[in-house]
Amino acid sequence: MSCASIPAISASPSKSLLSVTSHSTSKSRFARCAVGGTVADSKAVSVAEPLLLKAVRGDDVDRPPVWLMRQAGRYMKSYQKICEKHPSFRERSENVDLVVEISLQPWKVFKPDGVILFSDILTPLSGMNIPFDIVKGKGPVIFDPLRTDADVDKVREFDPKESVPYVGEALTILRKEVNNEAAVLGFVGAPFTLASYVVEGGSSKHFSKIKRLAFSQPKVLHALLQKFTTSMAKYIQYQADSGAQAVQIFDSWATELSPVDFEEFSLPYLKQIVDTVKQTHPDLPLILYASGSGGLLERLTLTGVDVVSLDWTVDMAEGRRRLGSNVAVQGNIDPGVLFGSKEFITSRINDTVRKAGRGKHILNLGHGIVVGTPEENVAHFFEVAKGIRY
Repeated sequence: MSCASIPAISASPSKSLLSVTSHSTSKSRFARCAVGGTVADSKAVSVAEPLLLKAVRGDDVDRPPVWLMRQAGRYMKSYQKICEKHPSFRERSENVDLVVEISLQPWKVFKPDGVILFSDILTPLSGMNIPFDIVKGKGPVIFDPLRTDADVDKVREFDPKESVPYVGEALTILRKEVNNEAAVLGFVGAPFTLASYVVEGGSSKHFSKIKRLAFSQPKVLHALLQKFTTSMAKYIQYQADSGAQAVQIFDSWATELSPVDFEEFSLPYLKQIVDTVKQTHPDLPLILYASGSGGLLERLTLTGVDVVSLDWTVDMAEGRRRLGSNVAVQGNIDPGVLFGSKEFITSRINDTVRKAGRGKHILNLGHGIVVGTPEENVAHFFEVAKGIRY
């Protein structure tokens, strides 16, 4: 059968703008085509370019690509078994073989359109002379929180090749394993979010320590933010050179800032990262995610990123209007939806994709997948999502 003879699947106007096909239909629709024009076995031929990259660029695609934040993790029984053998999170995230195995677990089961590196946004800290650990039941712990000018002076500029070679090795292996059937994604923490952790000493509810620093000693905080900015730009470039085909920037705590403070302590540093990376990697898609960013959407586009990832508190249609047509959008289903019935999950997927409109949309959750989410519901999510046709 030639590539041209693969039948298109039209949507049913009576139901919605979308048509959900069977899993087998989804596979045949995206059969890989050899140079000679015949359908080849997917293992033998590499896809010319992953669907996710085409969608971000605005190419004509017949469905939105789909992956899930935290898709490799604690909700999977296979991951829980690894945790029993390797209880330390840092061991799991800093050992090449374990990073690759964990990153590929959801790929082997669900075949998402994005395979994200299993790591943590705090992984670079040790290489910046900021000792830390991630403790089960407690989360990140910064052993010596940074509070003074002298503390910031001790922070080293990050050299990823020297400090985290396992990240580069893992990304290179993932590219070979995934073989362009999906996009390999890297990620980094944004400067303000990283600063929040190292100033607060870990997670925080009120962010009083970093706000005290911001509002009483802004020069100290700006010096710290600049070090993270330079380092994270290098880290993104390193990930791209190692195999990452897109990189997501997590600014989880920037939304704790008022708009005027976001413009001082987050926006210029995000923009600087984007500008620096685009000088060396102009075609690398950069995705920005900030939880609870409904009040900052228009400002997020000023960073120059290619994709803004919405959380579920923003209506997708409204988010699209506010962001404009020049930026792609990712999201934004409530992770809690995956605890619902299969019919409910299907309904929310269709609603989100319909509101996002055709093209420049990556289907995802509005936050990371929640521990305890039934794996069979995740499987249903991917089956429905990959069966959608515009």
